[in-house]
Amino acid sequence: MSTSIGKLSKSFFIKLLVGIIILPFVFWGMGDVFRGGNQNVIATIDSKKISTQEFMNYVNRLNLNEEQVKNLSKTDLVEQILSDYIGKKVMSLEIEKIGIEVSDSALRDIIKNDKLFFKNNKFSRTEYEKFLIKSGITAPQFEANIVEQEKRRQFLSSLAGGIVIPEILIEKEFRKENQTKIIQYIDLDKYHLKNKPSQKAIEELYERNKNVFLTEFKTIRYAEIKPELIGGSEDYNENFFKQLDVIENNILDGQSFEETTKNNNLKIVEFKKINAKKENEKKIKIEKLPDNLFKKIYNIKILKSPEVININNKYYLAEIKDEEKKNRPMNDPEVLEALNAQLSFKEKIENNTSLAKDISLGAFDGDNFKKFADENGLIVKDYKISNFKQNEIFSEGLIKRIFLTKDGDINLITNNTLTKSFLISTKKTEYKTLDKKSNNFEQYEAKARLNLINEIYQSYDENVNQKYKVEINQRTIDRVKNSFQ
Repeated sequence: MSTSIGKLSKSFFIKLLVGIIILPFVFWGMGDVFRGGNQNVIATIDSKKISTQEFMNYVNRLNLNEEQVKNLSKTDLVEQILSDYIGKKVMSLEIEKIGIEVSDSALRDIIKNDKLFFKNNKFSRTEYEKFLIKSGITAPQFEANIVEQEKRRQFLSSLAGGIVIPEILIEKEFRKENQTKIIQYIDLDKYHLKNKPSQKAIEELYERNKNVFLTEFKTIRYAEIKPELIGGSEDYNENFFKQLDVIENNILDGQSFEETTKNNNLKIVEFKKINAKKENEKKIKIEKLPDNLFKKIYNIKILKSPEVININNKYYLAEIKDEEKKNRPMNDPEVLEALNAQLSFKEKIENNTSLAKDISLGAFDGDNFKKFADENGLIVKDYKISNFKQNEIFSEGLIKRIFLTKDGDINLITNNTLTKSFLISTKKTEYKTLDKKSNNFEQYEAKARLNLINEIYQSYDENVNQKYKVEINQRTIDRVKNSFQ
């Protein structure tokens, strides 16, 4: 049984548009997430069918982590991935209709100008090949991905090219940030602190999330690659770097840490079971290990996969020899802090939801603003905001919110982490004047242009959603998800 893509995602295409605007080239691995699969249809775009196997091949290339794979049957991640894939397929159809092409010479220029592949400030074929080996992809796969990304970039540019921005929109953007506002406010910090989490709530939360509170211990080892050991001289000369390239190529070909150190007479330094804070199991900090070297080694992603790293123009062979995860007890100060923070966060959400509902129903009109403060032991304060970056009480993000309020409005404003919450009553607003000859004019013209472009993308997205008939096969999606139970 098929269902409309609308039930899968209100708008699959606009998410893709926004993602491509901010996303550079995507370099993906080839992790084996799905194995096999029938050739039945998981979705159709007009008359074009997307088989289950095609979709599975796409998911393979996303290289999902272990936790994501484990939760595929329990979350809507499969639906999100399918929505993204359909968006890309639709965009490809639009690109094909417009006739956008990327020539071989253009592709070559893109790769040769990518600083990721530079050595000594110029393109290095060796660096390019090393990247392909480390990423686990072939040159044709990688270059096809670049072509696809470049076509999408050109496509998006074609939608928004040659726009002339009306001055009224520039003025509107300027006014958002350049005004003087007189307000009254109530700091809700004490209001949120009145109900502390109970011991029972803390214990229940810990039991539900035991697997989250883990400490990872890694056994790390390294060996400094000194010029006198591999280059026959104490200088970092050309011969040293040639031998360093040999070492790098050998480990890329699978040579182990032990073999490499033995073949090059390197002295191994090893630290057993240390955590991300550079502490051992007894919480004793390892002082002999420099911080910058430790961070580089500790962040190596793959176990028993040696890497050559550069710290302050010194070179080291390093690897994670072993790793182990241990549960942290509930009485651990950091665990307790996290549990209390989570429960407090939940309490703030519930309190703020209730306040927002009361505001929408007019419960804070007239004298009720002051009455609420008095009943809860809070203070109403007068305040004048004349600078967008004024940070005595409110952060820049909160001032943006305040500047959007109208005179006479009462609003609840919070920052993203809910560490700051305020009730705001806006009394009076005065707007500043924009000088058309100033640098500010160009700045706000750019902001107005970006907003207008986003509206164009959204409008185009709506048009595309109407243009293509997209259907998904929910039974097939369910079958894919159930295969991970």
